[in-house]
Amino acid sequence: MALPKVKFDQKKRVKLAQGLWLMNWFSVLAGIIIFSLGLFLKIELRKRSDLMNNSESHFVPNSLIGMGVLSCVFNCLAGKICYDALDPAKYARWKPWLKLYLAICVLFNIVLFLVALCCFLLRGSLENTLSQGLKNGMKYYRDTDTPGRCFMKKTIDMLQIEFKCCGNNGFRDWFEIQWISNRYLDFSSKEVKDRIKSNVDGRYLVDGVPFSCCNPSSPRPCIQYQITNNSAHYSYDHQTEELNLWVRGCRAALLSYYSSLMNSMGIVTLLIWVLEVTITIGLRYLQTSLDSVSNPEEPESESEGWLLEKSVPETWKAFLESVKKLGKGNQVEAEGADAGQAPEAS
Repeated sequence: MALPKVKFDQKKRVKLAQGLWLMNWFSVLAGIIIFSLGLFLKIELRKRSDLMNNSESHFVPNSLIGMGVLSCVFNCLAGKICYDALDPAKYARWKPWLKLYLAICVLFNIVLFLVALCCFLLRGSLENTLSQGLKNGMKYYRDTDTPGRCFMKKTIDMLQIEFKCCGNNGFRDWFEIQWISNRYLDFSSKEVKDRIKSNVDGRYLVDGVPFSCCNPSSPRPCIQYQITNNSAHYSYDHQTEELNLWVRGCRAALLSYYSSLMNSMGIVTLLIWVLEVTITIGLRYLQTSLDSVSNPEEPESESEGWLLEKSVPETWKAFLESVKKLGKGNQVEAEGADAGQAPEAS
């Protein structure tokens, strides 16, 4: 029994074909939107690729770009099929390929849905790569004279200014690394010598932060050195007074920015997925209604359209049987090849 069955006359078939033709061109525009979203996300990620630990974060934008291109191709082709469906002679050329095309469309819709889910689910992976990448970037902040790393200071300073953040998890992260280059240290100074000697690794550590951590909205001049030393500043208590530094870490700031981008793209992709599924269902009804016309020479005759030719259990059973036959066919061919090689060996 076909499920779910709908009756069509010529007028309904024409309206269905015309409606699908229009929807396919809307889907072409939707494919361009998916492509543009993926391209935008990729550019945004590449801007800060030096602060990311691996390239896994580019999976989502690459997938969106690929699905956008495929969406444009498939929907252009589907639009042509719907246009030709109004002419029996032209439709006859498409008829042998429509089942395969519809199967490819179903597969495309499944992949598109998975890509939309990835936009929501890859937050954890992005958080890990940002955390490790920012940690490494902060270590190279002082290497302004090292080829390949001389740009890192500017990159991190611009990041902290743009996203109003400081450090990886917070401003105290800067206390644990030497972010001032040895080139700008006076090694004849007793204070510098004492600080280096007091550290096991011989690093110059200070309770200070780069200038880019300063909050310009604070009424007090920025305190970026001796942050935890209350006696070094007038009327100052670092534990009770609100610091004039950015409190939020850059990992949280970047994660929030990229997550909001990917969540928005995920919602848009899901809406486009609904449109693509609707088109695929409409194409299936158009195909079955045209194939079931009782008398092809009388196009005005009624016909029936359906999604599944049999019930769901029967369709699933037939699918499994076809897979088994395909597997047995491959096995027989392999045995035949082995039997043919045996006499040659003897």
